[in-house]
Amino acid sequence: MKMGFISAIRYFLCLGILTAALPASVGAQAAWQQEWEQVLKAAKKEGKVAVLGPTGNHRRDALVIPFQKQYGITVEYKGDRGSGVPPLIGAQQRAGHYLWDVFVGGTTTGLTSLIPMNALQPMDPFLIFPDVKDPKTWRSGAMEFVDPGRQTLVMSPSQRATVFVHKDMKPGTLKSYKDLLDPKWKGKIVADDPRSAGPGQATFAFFYLHPDLGPDFIRALVRQDMLIIKNYNQEIDFIGQGKYSILLGTSDSTAEDRMKQGIPIRIMDPRELKEGSDISPASGAVSIFARAPHPNATKVYLNWLLSKEGQTSFVQAAGYISARLDVPTDHSPWRVPIPGAVKTYDQAAMDVKDEVVAFMRKVLAK
Repeated sequence: MKMGFISAIRYFLCLGILTAALPASVGAQAAWQQEWEQVLKAAKKEGKVAVLGPTGNHRRDALVIPFQKQYGITVEYKGDRGSGVPPLIGAQQRAGHYLWDVFVGGTTTGLTSLIPMNALQPMDPFLIFPDVKDPKTWRSGAMEFVDPGRQTLVMSPSQRATVFVHKDMKPGTLKSYKDLLDPKWKGKIVADDPRSAGPGQATFAFFYLHPDLGPDFIRALVRQDMLIIKNYNQEIDFIGQGKYSILLGTSDSTAEDRMKQGIPIRIMDPRELKEGSDISPASGAVSIFARAPHPNATKVYLNWLLSKEGQTSFVQAAGYISARLDVPTDHSPWRVPIPGAVKTYDQAAMDVKDEVVAFMRKVLAK
């Protein structure tokens, strides 16, 4: 019987013969491959993985279609902006129903709700692919979990858009956020409401935390008679229609979608501004729910999602930058993280969130 080299190795490994004689790297490779094959076989028997993820057809398709095509495992997908996930999961788990496997969304949902209610579980036992587990794969030199229990992983640390203008505004008109304090902009600024969760709150948290801006800058900005609303499309329309000149802190993904529809707005590149912008994964964090009903399919899905192929599919659809160093960034180069930029998504940012909200309510009430 003729047998290739790799086949021969696998054959003798099954007999328990060559393990001691093989180089450690070959033995390790065979070990993870064997685990992967067993998990994949069990996952196909489970038949599906249930994912709660971000809204938007393009994001849903990126998180569903390539995986189903590659592995033949169905993805049951439900889109949610994040606010609906904790009450849904809390009600289901209190009733003893564990229906969901994977959560893809923002770190705020994990840190402030899902982790405190014990709705998640550590992710390390679900990681199989060697390149996924290799620290050198990742932008920060390691996988970035935002909690000590390693239950919420950052996949897409990206510079966040904070300023939106009409497309006819010349680059260089604004070189610093402090330029917004010029009297000519009084009554011409609209902002996403920072008193409730969302990009407006993240933007003003960035202002609050930045050492060159801070509370005094926010007080002065409020004296510019900003319009404060909470409707992404309306905010964007105000700029496109010329009713206002500058928009602070709307949804950049919504803005990009509206730009494709022909709305004449422009997202300011953070590198145009002296202070840059904050880093956030937006809806690009991933977690595994406690008592995931399809544990093997969950392992397959998570390793695919964190692979080069899975990350490329997700970040190109969402417009983010992957934490993997080998994933292309040419689709959105302005989002590549700037070293030293303020983070508005980690526990330190969450710890001052209530302080920021209380401050904003106070200054906007005057």
